[in-house]
Amino acid sequence: MFSLNVPVPGRVDRLAADLHPELTRFERIRERHTLLAKRFDTALDDEADSLPRLRERLRPLLRGVDEIDLRISGLDCFEIPTRGSGPVVYLDVESADLHTLHRRLCEVFGTVPELEGDEYVPHVTLARGGRIDDATDLIARREIDPIEWTAGELQIWDSRYREAAARLPLR
Repeated sequence: MFSLNVPVPGRVDRLAADLHPELTRFERIRERHTLLAKRFDTALDDEADSLPRLRERLRPLLRGVDEIDLRISGLDCFEIPTRGSGPVVYLDVESADLHTLHRRLCEVFGTVPELEGDEYVPHVTLARGGRIDDATDLIARREIDPIEWTAGELQIWDSRYREAAARLPLR
């Protein structure tokens, strides 16, 4: 499955590294940090599994998107996530630009139920699995300084190989 992701800056990786000792009580700690803009699901779109077709379909949709302003505002969690083990501890991302792009992509590629559309919560996953009390305790006692950045490109992520399969410059 492919997804469209916003690259996160090194400052986000450094923040995650700083938080690492406090995340060890969770079952899995995410080492690669990504910010999902849209999943491409073959159940919603037959052409969602072809990288060349996906790139060509995305190009016109990204015209006029020169950059995406983003802000990490704090820690939060999904106590019971839609998929996978919970809780999911994450960095909360605020971005009107990203929400606008997400809605546009959902109109063309469909909306993954319970994860996208009105349910979409931009975030960078840090860890998952374990006790909800550990997640809520961490969120309550650990404040983080906001991180702001402007993304000038997007990446098509290939979940099979867990790597960026293509870069899409904005501009």
